[in-house]
Amino acid sequence: MKKTFAALAATGIILSLAACDVDQTEEGSLPEVEGGNLPEYDVEPADVDVDTGTKTVEVPTVDVDVNQDDAEGVPATDPGE
Repeated sequence: MKKTFAALAATGIILSLAACDVDQTEEGSLPEVEGGNLPEYDVEPADVDVDTGTKTVEVPTVDVDVNQDDAEGVPATDPGE
């Protein structure tokens, strides 16, 4: 179970990183006693176009005629009632 979760997590991280364009804008350096400098990055997320629309789907009309007898042999749905 742990291996499956780890594989799914790794796949998610890889896919999220593959969707971005990352450019390093400044070099990093090791921190000194006084402080340090972390690298800076420009990250541009992937351009995703989402379109919504209306679709018409034809649904067939189904006519079901059921005539079942109940335990006494009388039709369950009596049209005479």
